[in-house]
Amino acid sequence: MMESGMISIYYKEDGQISVSRSETDFQNLSTENVVWIDLYSPTGDEKRSVESFLGTTIQSRAQAEEIESSSRFSETADAIFANTNFLIPGPEEYSMETVSFILTGNVLTTIRECPLRSFTDLQRRMGAFPKNYSTGNVVFVSILEQRIDLDADMIELMSKEIAQYNRKVSLGEDINEEFLLDINQLQENTMLVRENIVDKQRVISSLLKSDKYPSELTSKLNVMLKDISSLINHTNFSFERLEYLQNTVIGLINLDQNKIMKMFTLVSLLLMPPTLIASFYGMNVVLPMTDTFWDWIIIVSLMIVSFFVILFIFKSRKML
Repeated sequence: MMESGMISIYYKEDGQISVSRSETDFQNLSTENVVWIDLYSPTGDEKRSVESFLGTTIQSRAQAEEIESSSRFSETADAIFANTNFLIPGPEEYSMETVSFILTGNVLTTIRECPLRSFTDLQRRMGAFPKNYSTGNVVFVSILEQRIDLDADMIELMSKEIAQYNRKVSLGEDINEEFLLDINQLQENTMLVRENIVDKQRVISSLLKSDKYPSELTSKLNVMLKDISSLINHTNFSFERLEYLQNTVIGLINLDQNKIMKMFTLVSLLLMPPTLIASFYGMNVVLPMTDTFWDWIIIVSLMIVSFFVILFIFKSRKML
């Protein structure tokens, strides 16, 4: 039961879950049989047909993307409206996609603008186990469960990536500014994952407070809240590990830079006495130990001796 098209209507028929891809089929269906209406980048006509079938108003995309807490969950006399973000991992950066959920009686309506793995997996399971998805409320909980499982997998992958970075630091492999930027990007991704999970927590908490949501699903929602709490703790720990790793990398980079500056300073100090002697005897005036065959040998010897004297002083004071 792969998703295709702009609208997918899942309804009960002879003990199975059937799917329709056209809004014109609403004429032959009733709200008692329809379980889930999935709107994927819907057109205006498709939205209006769903509104007419359910007898409610569908939120616009601007309303769905409101970030205020009061706009994420709301109720009317006939429907429950919930908006939550779904995290989409990319090659380097993660992005958020807002998905709207509308519960009208036992019918769930979802509105989204991009393909989502949690939706596709659930659609397959609905075809394989139709008896487990008798109402839209069950489908809603199942989508949230699937999303939380995917978030947990994502956090686990990020933990492995952090462990790899930590191993590189321990082995001293290629620690530079680019490596530091990679850690910073991973921090940003971790914060996005945490924000995404907290958003689910807020929606589920609102469902538990609602009088319209079936009480038989309360136990599942409570279990999901516990899972979310553990994931939040895990993301907090991951972020702390990244901060520690970032500070370690900055310290190593500063240490390398200090070593370079120390080397330049040492070379300058070691060459300073020989340079002073060479400059002194380079003056165009009459100086002692001049105009003889051994002049250059004596001067070079003085320069070498001064070099090793400074070197001995630094080593004796353990400054090298």
